[in-house]
Amino acid sequence: MNAVPILLYHSVSADPADWIAPFAVSPATFRAHLDVVVASGLEPITVSQLADGLRGNRPLPVRPVLITADDGFADFSGNAVPALAERKLPSTLYVTTGALGKRDQRCVLPPADMLRAADLPGLEAAGVEIGAHSHTHRQLDLLSAREVADELLRSRDLLGETLGHPIRSFAYPHGYWTARVRRLVGAAGFDSACAVGNSLCSERDHPLSLSRLMVRAWTDASVVKAWLDGSSAGVLRPQQRVLAGAWRQYRRARRLTAAIP
Repeated sequence: MNAVPILLYHSVSADPADWIAPFAVSPATFRAHLDVVVASGLEPITVSQLADGLRGNRPLPVRPVLITADDGFADFSGNAVPALAERKLPSTLYVTTGALGKRDQRCVLPPADMLRAADLPGLEAAGVEIGAHSHTHRQLDLLSAREVADELLRSRDLLGETLGHPIRSFAYPHGYWTARVRRLVGAAGFDSACAVGNSLCSERDHPLSLSRLMVRAWTDASVVKAWLDGSSAGVLRPQQRVLAGAWRQYRRARRLTAAIP
């Protein structure tokens, strides 16, 4: 498999909430990014389609590209979906279920205008794959196994009940995961999961920890073009994987140390 760019968006808004503004792009910028995707000649697919290809269950395009978005901001429906539909581009949206409709008090996402559960079937009909992004958006690598399982199963079941079919894909809140968390994601029935990594996805990636490229407010079309043609982003090198693993272990150890009275 050639290296695959998986773009990661959050809010698509000209007036995003202050807390998400560094990770938001305007509708005009988003459209410019999509025009670069179309001009690249890469073939857009969903995360589940990529996972099927990685497992040998279906052939992959020679040069795929993926468009993903996290959290579930209402502006995805109003601003992103029309631009995607106009260009006939599929996407995968990862929804934090505790922020849908009546907000779960445990949800750590700051207040913002979020999608409602009733919006999701229409998004799916428009070509958007819906995936789970946990229930409360807590950092899963700092939670107990029981808490992680609750986050996974609650989000999976709420989305499944809303859409009427199993939910296949998951994305780690904040991009944080460990081998233990990844095993729990698989045990919950997900067959793909997205991390961050800020690198191209490659055959070295596990289907339950796919690398993505984080789009930020200052990411212009020229940066996306360079990502897509491979001139400014590479795959996650072994030493980077080691450093990422060490960082996850450090965060976990610091949390455990802080809990000791």
